[in-house]
Amino acid sequence: MARVLVQDDDLVVRLSWWEKAAAHRGSVRVPLTAVRRVTVESDWWRALRGEALHGVWIPGVLSAGTRGHVGGQDFVALRPGRPVVCVELRPTAPFGLLAVSVRGDAQATAERVRCSAPDIDASTAWRQPLPVAEETADSWRALDMYRKH
Repeated sequence: MARVLVQDDDLVVRLSWWEKAAAHRGSVRVPLTAVRRVTVESDWWRALRGEALHGVWIPGVLSAGTRGHVGGQDFVALRPGRPVVCVELRPTAPFGLLAVSVRGDAQATAERVRCSAPDIDASTAWRQPLPVAEETADSWRALDMYRKH
């Protein structure tokens, strides 16, 4: 099971050997200055955004790897039935979100990260939605044309 750790000035998602194999990568390391917000999701599937890019996705069993969406990429290491620590990152980080199922107390893990990160956004206790493309008159026309065919 993956662990979320604070080591020196970094946030580290340390994967087990089988998660490394499933995700096709080693541990994830980002500077604590890149951490924007930390939340906990009780349902693992709520942490999934976008489409699978690299990794293993077995519905109801395991999601490990990189997911792509309009806002960038997320890294997930998720198992059903466990709470998920969701770490939103600033645009300078390689991922927009780190979502990790944890074995122990997810709230305590999230609080440990919050206390260690220097500039947490505490304006809301929930994750922010993905950005969407700007709507224009042309985008609505294209949608209407698609519906007619």
